Amino acid sequence: MTERSSVADLAKTLREEVDRYSPGERLPSSRALVERYRVSPVTVSRALAQLAAEGVVVTRPGAGAYRAEPSGPAKPAPGDTSWQEVALSAQTAAGPVPRSVDASGVLVTLAEPPPGVIEFNGGYLHPSLQPERALAAALARAGRRPGAWNRPPTDGLFELRAWFARQIAGPGGEGGPTGADVLITAGGQAALTTALRALAPPGAPVLVESPTYPGMLAVARAAGQRPVPVPVDADGLRPELLAAALRATGARVLVCQPLFQNPTGAVLARERRREVVRIAREAGAFVVEDDFARSLAHEDAGALPPPLAADDPDGVVVHLRSLTKITSPSLRVGALAARGPVLERLRAIHVVDQFFVPRPLQEAALELVGSPAWPRHLRAVAAALRPRRDHLAAELRRQVPALVQAAAPRGGFHLWVRAPEGTDEAALTGAALRAGVAVTPGRPYFCAEPPAVHLRLGFAATAGTAEITEGVRRLRTACAQALPHGAGGEEQAPA
Repeated sequence: MTERSSVADLAKTLREEVDRYSPGERLPSSRALVERYRVSPVTVSRALAQLAAEGVVVTRPGAGAYRAEPSGPAKPAPGDTSWQEVALSAQTAAGPVPRSVDASGVLVTLAEPPPGVIEFNGGYLHPSLQPERALAAALARAGRRPGAWNRPPTDGLFELRAWFARQIAGPGGEGGPTGADVLITAGGQAALTTALRALAPPGAPVLVESPTYPGMLAVARAAGQRPVPVPVDADGLRPELLAAALRATGARVLVCQPLFQNPTGAVLARERRREVVRIAREAGAFVVEDDFARSLAHEDAGALPPPLAADDPDGVVVHLRSLTKITSPSLRVGALAARGPVLERLRAIHVVDQFFVPRPLQEAALELVGSPAWPRHLRAVAAALRPRRDHLAAELRRQVPALVQAAAPRGGFHLWVRAPEGTDEAALTGAALRAGVAVTPGRPYFCAEPPAVHLRLGFAATAGTAEITEGVRRLRTACAQALPHGAGGEEQAPA
């Protein structure tokens, strides 16, 4: 057989085989082709050159041959989108002002980490703590209800609204909202968005706790509002600083989390609760009460203080809560409660933004909270969160004493820790991820300059205490690399 016929035969064979490869995928090396087809290197080289001339493959010197991209119409040149910078800016008398939307603080708890990474940044219950069987049963029963797939009332199913009202009002129920005061929303984040859009126009100041939930800061900024910090301490929001901020800014909205505040875990002290509502009332301001963690009380929490909205005859408090955190990320059912003319404003914004929450979800929520499985689930979560909390706190003290902990909360998902002075937060969180543990940086929780570098370390998204121990060991490795020298970042020997 001549060299020419060998080249032609090999080119034909490769032409047929190249269809097995994806565009851009590398073909076997020349040496592999020589061995497979028992031809000379010259034959392989010439056959590949022929296919390259036909546009079947692309050869790259030193890298090999690759299946060519399919031929087709030439891709159009990219357009000029720079005009959008002006269109997306807020127009003022002085000219356009860029208006960005930063979702990074939310995405850090929503993004799924790479395989093998331990989630200390999770914002939901670990699957083993979610009521999957009860949810499946509730959804099945809901699907069989007459009219389950029909359009629901825009305010939500009245039975579900009444259930939320009873939860807010508490055992006595005299001063709390009724079902007529409640709107069903697509989870807590949607309720926050509706409340802030309804209560404050673009450009208005909105008072927020410092630090606070980044998702709320993102909502306010996306609406063009200006978050203004009011510091919290171990007893929650500081009333004297709230009064000063209201006088200085003229704000008409305060957003706060009186119970197991995110991220500090603080509970608003009894003597401050009436004071906060009184100060807001005298300033003509609303208090948006984000009661996100009431169902996440730990086994040792004791009696919880009632919501601010439970005794609010003047309609100062706009209350919101959700079933999502205590059940599943996908059961996005929450509630907004308010009294007076503001309820109609909330209703209008809610309808414009969402129309309504899908009826099957509302029916499933009703089935769930009315089943015997519901109180069992609440007790099981309370019993599971306490040992996770205590174990994480103990492992941090043992393995990474340089991270200073705030008081361990008796509710919620996480611990709030402070890193030594001089720590580079990005370097620390990056080193942690490389070590195999995802942590939440503290910077997004502050709407102004943070007083120190913090981390939020969650325990509810972990599989249990063994995983927590391993996660802290990995964090210890990261701290040894990223904490300032002499700050206690050296790797500690296990006790």
